[in-house]
Amino acid sequence: MGLLTFAINVTLDGCVDHQEGIADDETHALFTRLMDESGAMLWGRVTYEMMESYWPAVARGDEEAPPAIRAWAVKLETKPKYVVSSTRKDFPWTNSHHIAGDLRMGVQKLKDATPAGVLLGSGKLATELDRLDLIDEYKFLVHARLAGHGPTLYQSGLPATRRLELVSAKPLRCGAVAMHYRRAR
Repeated sequence: MGLLTFAINVTLDGCVDHQEGIADDETHALFTRLMDESGAMLWGRVTYEMMESYWPAVARGDEEAPPAIRAWAVKLETKPKYVVSSTRKDFPWTNSHHIAGDLRMGVQKLKDATPAGVLLGSGKLATELDRLDLIDEYKFLVHARLAGHGPTLYQSGLPATRRLELVSAKPLRCGAVAMHYRRAR
């Protein structure tokens, strides 16, 4: 069984708006490594649609992008992508699959079938999966910024405090810190 790892950019005040993170070569390399190490991606519908609206065009060469960004987009094309949605059923992006029905059962089945692990990249979905005790690890890229707005991490709350164990912390040149935590069980 693979681990479910929640990875996301977050500011010091908890903002997870994708536009608030520092996008440079070093942060991009970090997320490329995370994707390379995982067997599949898991997103909610909103994150999927945001990704689908840009990355396939980069992979095809229809959008201007530096070589490293284009290489990442090409890798993302081939990576299995799983989407949780109760409102959308059709996911035409290459290697995209729908998880429907019982959320706990669907995600547990995905974890069981993916020994290299699943990389979760959706904040709202993470809240739901954390409530179901399905998240094993957290990899936060904490940016040295105060956004002063949301959305924020776990904005809708959890039923109880989660204890985490620090695995590693690595400062980046841009001032962000890559934090890796494991769920304390």
